[in-house]
Amino acid sequence: MNLEPNHNPVCLVTGGSSGIGLATALLLAKKGYEIVICGRRESNLLEAKRAIDAVLDGRKCLTIVADLADTERALAVAEETLSHFGRIDLLVNNAAASPLAMFHDISPETFETTINTNVRSLFYLTQAIWKQMRTQRAGVIVNISSLSAVDPFEGLGFYGACKAWMDLMTQALASEGAELGLRVCSIRPGAVETPMLRRLFPDFPSEQCVQPRKIAEAVWGCVSQPENYPSGKAFTVTGQS
Repeated sequence: MNLEPNHNPVCLVTGGSSGIGLATALLLAKKGYEIVICGRRESNLLEAKRAIDAVLDGRKCLTIVADLADTERALAVAEETLSHFGRIDLLVNNAAASPLAMFHDISPETFETTINTNVRSLFYLTQAIWKQMRTQRAGVIVNISSLSAVDPFEGLGFYGACKAWMDLMTQALASEGAELGLRVCSIRPGAVETPMLRRLFPDFPSEQCVQPRKIAEAVWGCVSQPENYPSGKAFTVTGQS
């Protein structure tokens, strides 16, 4: 990456206050990144910040309260990150809305919230960061997709359709960014031991779950091992993989 001397790379993780997002932020902090996390609840963000700051060894994690169901907040997250650090080297699109509902039961309100969070805000935030990365001629985007993008579990068809869109966007951006040195990958987790999983499926067997740290390690693989994680591809991570 094209960094000025004595400047650490900068990473933004959406949905970074718990689960996959927090595990990813902690791992990247250990790898020397400046960390920005955003999430809906300030109390959760402050708790996550304490854990991340302990790893940053004197540096401070930047937290941004943002519910990405509000698409205007997506641009504000990008603007605040770039205003604070002046660049961004890694974007991890992890925030998501995951309604569990059969198609005929999805309300207009649920539809709008899910589309705003999983598609519109993802688009606006990524586009703003993408423009900066094009200027830098360096950067990596990792999209946290889902196994439901290719194998939708009953009740997660709409969520899976959003993740399938994310995976196709991954391919398109990887093609556009190749000549500029920009890389884009997707991670497709199976069931991950997170608060979101327990909210949707409280009785899901723990032994079949992936731990968030394993997803974080796959994110780091996308960043550090381009030969094993080629740009434009989606990588499945399950309890059996």
